[in-house]
Amino acid sequence: MRVCVIGTGYVGLVTGACLAEIGHSVICVDKNTAKVSLMQSGKSPIFEPGLEEIMQSNMQAGRLQFTTDLAVGIEHGEIVFIAVGTPALPSGESDTRYVEAVARGIGSNLNGGYKVIVNKSTVPIGSGNWVQRMIIDAIAERQQDITGFDVVSNPEFLREGSAVYDTFNPDRIVLGSNSPRAIAMMQKLYAPIIERKFTVDNFDNYLLPPVPMVITDLASAEMIKYAANAFLATKISFINEIANICDRAGADVTHVAKGIGLDSRIGSKFLQAGIGWGGSCFPKDVSALIHTAKDYGYDAQLLKTTVSVNKRQRLLIVEKLQQVLKILKGKTIGFLGLTFKPNTDDLRDAPAGDLLQALNRLGAKVKAYDPVISQVEADVTLVTDPEQLAQGCDALVLITDWQHFHNLDYAKLAKLMTNPVMIDGRNFFNPEDMAKAGFYYVGIGRPTTANGLRSTSALPTVTNELLAVS
Repeated sequence: MRVCVIGTGYVGLVTGACLAEIGHSVICVDKNTAKVSLMQSGKSPIFEPGLEEIMQSNMQAGRLQFTTDLAVGIEHGEIVFIAVGTPALPSGESDTRYVEAVARGIGSNLNGGYKVIVNKSTVPIGSGNWVQRMIIDAIAERQQDITGFDVVSNPEFLREGSAVYDTFNPDRIVLGSNSPRAIAMMQKLYAPIIERKFTVDNFDNYLLPPVPMVITDLASAEMIKYAANAFLATKISFINEIANICDRAGADVTHVAKGIGLDSRIGSKFLQAGIGWGGSCFPKDVSALIHTAKDYGYDAQLLKTTVSVNKRQRLLIVEKLQQVLKILKGKTIGFLGLTFKPNTDDLRDAPAGDLLQALNRLGAKVKAYDPVISQVEADVTLVTDPEQLAQGCDALVLITDWQHFHNLDYAKLAKLMTNPVMIDGRNFFNPEDMAKAGFYYVGIGRPTTANGLRSTSALPTVTNELLAVS
C-alpha cells in the first residue's frame, strides 16, 4: 500500500520506517528542511535502537522516502498519517495547532481519490470529528467537491527506547472510525503485523495468536490512549507512595513490589519505585485528561493526586542527599544519566531537570555523565566518562537506569570520590554489591546499606521549601 506520514518525531519516523519494513511504499513529510536532509542521508534525528538500520535498508530498497513537499506526500498516500506533536499548554490542555495546520494542508491538497486520514498524534477527545471538519473546510475553500476520505483514530502505544520492537510486537491495535471501508484498509495495512510476520520474540510465529484488534468509534479510540497512559502513570505514583512508607517503616519496596506484582490482577510492570515518571507522553497526557474532565464538569481527583505524588517524588533525592551530606552548599553531586529513561536521548520533562534546579538553588555543583547526551541547556558540567564524573564527588545519583551502568567499576569510582555515597534513584543496583564496592548506598524505599550493615532509620518528609522549587 502507499502511505504518507506527516511529521517525523518519534511516532512519525518509527511508524513510517516500520511500515516500509513490512513492505509498504512510504513517504515521510516534515517541514524542517535540515531534518529532512539528515534523514535523506540515512541518519536518524533521534536515538532509537534499530531505527537507523531500518531507515537505511528501506531507503536502499526504494520503499522509504523523505520530503518537505506536503502535496507530494498526500498525492502518494492511500493512507495519510497525521503524526505531529501535541505539546501541553500551560493550562494543561493539548496544543493542537500543528494538527490543525496539517489537517488544513491535507484539505488543500486532496485529489479525487479516496484516502484514509489517520490521527496518530495523541489528540483530545473529539479531535477526529474536528480534523474531519478542518479538512472539509479547506476543501470548500478550493470550491471543489471532494468528499472521498474518512478519518480514523489509531493511537500509538510506543515506548521510547523500544519503539521499533513495540511496532512489530504490539499488545493491541486500536482503530476508531464509523467507516467500514476505512477500517478494512487499515486492517490490510497492518496485516503483516497482525499476523506476526515480523515479530522478534524468541519462539515460532505460528505459536502466537494474532495481535488483538480493538475496533471502536473515534472518541473511544482517543480515550483509550489517554486512559492507558494515565493508568500507567498512576501505577508508578502508587508504588512510589508505597516506597515512601517503606522508607519510614523499614520495609523493602522491591520485595513488596514483587509480592503484589505476582497477583495477576495487578501485574509486575510499572511497579518499579524511583524518582518518578517524565518524558513527552505521561506528563502531557495525564494533564490533558485532567483538563478534558474539567471541560465536561468533572474533577479528576485521582489523576491530580497522581501528578502531585510524581512532582514530590522528584525532590526526594534532595532530601536523601541532605540526610547523608547535611548541608549541600559547596558539595559536588554527580548524575549517572540525564534522560527520562534509558535507550533514548529525550530530556523532555525528565526528573533530572527538577533535581538539577533544586540542587543549584541549594548551592551544590552538579556534574553529569550520560551515554548519549553531549550537550544540554542547563547549569551542569557534562563529562565524557564515569571516572571524570566520580572524581571529587560527594555523592553519585543514579538518574537513568542505562544497562551500561551495571558494568562500571564501582570500586574504582568510590576511590575517586570525596565521599563514596550512592543515591540510587531507580533501585537499579544490588545494595550489598554497592557496599562491597565501598559505597554508602541509599535507595528508594529500601534499607540503607554500608559495609554490609543495613540501617532502617526513617527519613523526614519533603519540606514545603523543597516543594516550592518546582
